[in-house]
Amino acid sequence: MQLVFSDAQYWEDFLPLTFTRPVAEMRCGILTFSERWQKILENTEISFFTEMYLQGKFPEPAKKESLFLVTNFLPTENVIQQIKDLKQGEALVYEDELVAAKINMDGFSLHQIEKMTDIKEELIFFKKPTDLFTYNKEAIDFDFALLTKGRVSQELSSTNGFLGNKEDLFIEEGAQIEFSTINTKTGKIYIGKNAEVMEGCNLRGPIALCEESKFNLGAKIYGATTIGPHCKVGGEVNNIIIFGYSNKGHDGFVGNSVIGEWCNLGADTNSSNLKNNYAPVKLWNYRTKSFEDTGLQFAGLIMGDHSKTAINTQLNTGTVVGVASNIFKEGFPPNLVESFSWGGFKGDEKFKLDKAYEVAERAMARRKMPLTDEDKAIFKHIFDAY
Repeated sequence: MQLVFSDAQYWEDFLPLTFTRPVAEMRCGILTFSERWQKILENTEISFFTEMYLQGKFPEPAKKESLFLVTNFLPTENVIQQIKDLKQGEALVYEDELVAAKINMDGFSLHQIEKMTDIKEELIFFKKPTDLFTYNKEAIDFDFALLTKGRVSQELSSTNGFLGNKEDLFIEEGAQIEFSTINTKTGKIYIGKNAEVMEGCNLRGPIALCEESKFNLGAKIYGATTIGPHCKVGGEVNNIIIFGYSNKGHDGFVGNSVIGEWCNLGADTNSSNLKNNYAPVKLWNYRTKSFEDTGLQFAGLIMGDHSKTAINTQLNTGTVVGVASNIFKEGFPPNLVESFSWGGFKGDEKFKLDKAYEVAERAMARRKMPLTDEDKAIFKHIFDAY
């Protein structure tokens, strides 16, 4: 059965993180939403119902019978079973929004649905970027159980200090941890395959350090934090998510933030996550084209893919940075840094598209990954449209 991951309701609400990906490809907990549902439903035949300019990279659905699924929520065991039990023409609805349906993608239409059933249980639903870090503890707990059930962790080296319950720590094959402190009293800690925790690090769960990622010497990591695959993180972080392939390798603080892929925060970059007057933080909303109250006292940085900060960059509370932006000018940049900004301030010239391709190609080559023609087409669409 083909899984069709739908962006219909939420794609615009997650900008700038979704400029370069469908909602299903965002990471929260240990896994992306896509990876989580493939694991839950034991199905790897996937496609995406998303923005037209993204379909070149993310495959469109085949025209056949499919399970149409909104991915950005954590299901209960009962809801998982309800999804598995759906018959053709049946759907599940949560808070008046369609979340799952068995339909034929040949002549796709919601009019095919003959029976709708309301989900009565309360679900954790991710509806905006700040929800990713707000509910990251719950997502880590969910994925930890999903990935470790029936499996045995690698042993923690005796050079480390440990607090908490050993069953709340899972170390995948090839991971290295030496001369650090590990505390699972406040949450579970997952160390991915071939990941490394260098000497002198202090980890206080819940934390997910994904495959091939590193905590650099002396890093201070507070949960709930997720570091996606192939990242390097140093300094101090608190309740952040990095999707993958990005670096915050040096000293400096980042808290209550979400950072996309292929980003780099220069040495001593700091992002405020609390206003001096303790007021709720406002963030730019691309759908309404205005700054909106998050209702959160702690909210730091939301950064799209391929963006960079220079050394000693200071970011205000509630800063939103678009795709392929370069922040390097003196002083605090504004709370909205536009995509392809060359400097980081309003009115700065745009980063030339061919130069943006060059930088992305060099960064991705370090991980032996190409910048494809599909990637370039996505860049061009964002450059032209935003």
